[in-house]
Amino acid sequence: MSLSQGVRVRVPASTANLGPGFDTLGMALSLYSWIEMKASERTAFHLHGDEMGGLPTDKSNLIYKVAQMVFEEAGQAVPDLEISMYSEIPLTRGLGSSASAIVGALAAANGLIGSPLPDSKLFDMATDLEKHPDNVGASLFGGIITAVWDGAHADYIRIEPPADLGTLVVIPDFELATSKAREALPAQVSLADAVYNISRSSLMTAALSAGRLDLIRAAMQDRIHQPYRVPLVPGMTKILTEATSHGALGVALSGAGPTMIALVDRNDSRVEELSAYLMETMKAEGISSSCYQLNPVAEGVQLLDDINNRSFLDMIRGEVTA
Repeated sequence: MSLSQGVRVRVPASTANLGPGFDTLGMALSLYSWIEMKASERTAFHLHGDEMGGLPTDKSNLIYKVAQMVFEEAGQAVPDLEISMYSEIPLTRGLGSSASAIVGALAAANGLIGSPLPDSKLFDMATDLEKHPDNVGASLFGGIITAVWDGAHADYIRIEPPADLGTLVVIPDFELATSKAREALPAQVSLADAVYNISRSSLMTAALSAGRLDLIRAAMQDRIHQPYRVPLVPGMTKILTEATSHGALGVALSGAGPTMIALVDRNDSRVEELSAYLMETMKAEGISSSCYQLNPVAEGVQLLDDINNRSFLDMIRGEVTA
C-alpha cells in the first residue's frame, strides 16, 4: 500500500483485570475507534466525535508520536501526517481509550509503510508505552488475553471468548485518571492476598478457556486492587456485593475504573433487570451514568480496505449505524 493512499484502521475498546487478573487479563469489547493516516506535506488533524474534545492537534498528539516510533523502528521517515480519528470509547473511564489509541496508531503507521513490523513487535512497543499488556493485547489481538511483561518483551495467550458470554458496563459520568487509581494501591500486599488472587486469576483464565461460565462468580474475586479503589467509585461496594443476585455471573471494576463491568450469560432473561439495578445504584449515589450491553469481540485491530471508496466520515456513519 503506497504512502499516498493512506490507511484506515478500526480498533476495539477493552476491559482489563477481570477482577483478579491485575495487569494480566484483558478482553476486547464492541466499542471502537477509527483512525485514518496519510502522508502529507504538513501535519494536520481531523478529530471527530464527542470523545475527541480537548485533544491536541499538533505533533504532541499521542497518535502522531506513536506513529513516529513505528517509522523510526522500521528505518523510514514520514515526518508529516494527515490524521483523522473518530472514537466511541469514553476517555478515562476504564475502557482502554489510551490503549486503543496506541494500538490504532501503531497498526496504522505500520500499515502505511507496508507492515514491516510483526504483531509481536507492535505488542512489545504498545506494552512499553502502556506499561502493562492487558488492554493493548486485547485491542491488538481481540478476544481474551492473558499476558506477562518483563520490561522488554510481552508473552501472551489469546483465548476465544465463550459463545454465550456477554457484558454489561455501567459508565459513571465522571472521569478517573489511571494515575489516581494507581496511587490508591498499596506498595505491598500480604502473602494471603497474593495467594487469593493467584488462585482466582488461574481459575478465571481456565474457566474462560473452557467456557465454564458457572465458575466465573468464584473466580472473579479480588483483594489486590479493588478494595483500595472503593473510595474512588461510589456504589462500587454495593455492586460488587449484590450484582450476582440480579443476574451477573461476576462483576469487577473495569481497568482502573470508574466503569464497572458485569459478565453475563447472554441467554439469561435477567440482563435487563441487572441493567436497571446498576443504573439505580449509581443514581442512589447521586451519580448519573450510562449502561451498555457490549459483547466480547474476537477480532482485534483491523486494517480497512475501503479508503478509496468513501470518505472517512461516510465510512464512520456506515460503521456506527450498521
